[in-house]
Amino acid sequence: MHRMTEPALPAPTGSHPVGTTSVHLEDVSRPDPWVADAPTRELMITIWYPAARPSGPRARYLTRAVAAEVLAGRSVGVDPDVLSSVRTHAFPDAPPDPALSGLPLIVLSPGFTRPRATLTSIGEDLASHGYVAVAVDHTHETAATAFPDGRVVGFALGHGFARTPEFWRKVKTGRARDVSFVLDRLLGGDPPWDGAAALAPDRIGMAGHSAGGAATLAAMVADERIRAGADVDGSTDSLIPDTGLDRPFLFLGRDGQYAPGDGPAADTWARDWALLTGWKRWLVVAGARHPSFTDLGLLADQLGMPLGAATSGLRTTAITRTCLRAFFDQHLRDAPHTWFDASIADHPEVRSAAPPRPGGGAQK
Repeated sequence: MHRMTEPALPAPTGSHPVGTTSVHLEDVSRPDPWVADAPTRELMITIWYPAARPSGPRARYLTRAVAAEVLAGRSVGVDPDVLSSVRTHAFPDAPPDPALSGLPLIVLSPGFTRPRATLTSIGEDLASHGYVAVAVDHTHETAATAFPDGRVVGFALGHGFARTPEFWRKVKTGRARDVSFVLDRLLGGDPPWDGAAALAPDRIGMAGHSAGGAATLAAMVADERIRAGADVDGSTDSLIPDTGLDRPFLFLGRDGQYAPGDGPAADTWARDWALLTGWKRWLVVAGARHPSFTDLGLLADQLGMPLGAATSGLRTTAITRTCLRAFFDQHLRDAPHTWFDASIADHPEVRSAAPPRPGGGAQK
């Protein structure tokens, strides 16, 4: 097995120290959509937020039990102790900064089988810039979800679940319900987190990777509280109504897979592009692989398991964080941003892939 220098996540780029906490939520109004004998839907979320007076050791990236489940069955030659030794840049249960209020909230949904921890670099970076980011483990869809009572619930959608279009639609619409429930709890009268009073209920966004990115569209269609959304490298289902979706939306994917004409995955974006009637951008990153947009790409590089990406995982992570932050700054903070028009020139790996409008004209 590989045993090498301890891998590390990139530091957040904002000025705020970052706190983090994990919260167990239970939706008693509905059964679990995947496991017949589970009468309620249980979720775990991780919250990253601007903190005051942080101290002590930084949070662990993964517990050993979860790391073992994530690596189980994968011929990667990495000891779970390596992943469980990684420390993040956030301080567990640090008090939220009491001087801040009206904070935008960003919900993050990970890729299919991937734990919410794989979006840590994105969540921490957003929090360091004055956002609250919440990553959701969609139970039974991820390699492992650890609950406070010691249970580690593994992936349950293997044998017996055919990967049909109906299956994937259920994944995405089910995640939309998970997200609406998380928002209900955080914005309701008895929130499960002490910092919830600082949230701005009219400044909510969502972003996700792969299935989580596709679920972002499903969640926006189902829940008007989500004012802006981003799909990172995830093919979508035809869920947008014929009347269209007029809230800001960003497509960000790898070139060769999600540029117009690349194939079936890109075709799903082209179909939805025509129905997005508000501000929109379609960007592709040259040299990236599917995991490159998450922590998995940069950790793989450090662990000596290159993904064959011409652009490093660290570089693609930096692009993803910058792009998402610019998007949410513009649409949740009313801060006009030049990144999509001018500063993109500083990122030669990124190009706009928006199809031309019928009859000409610029994209919104």
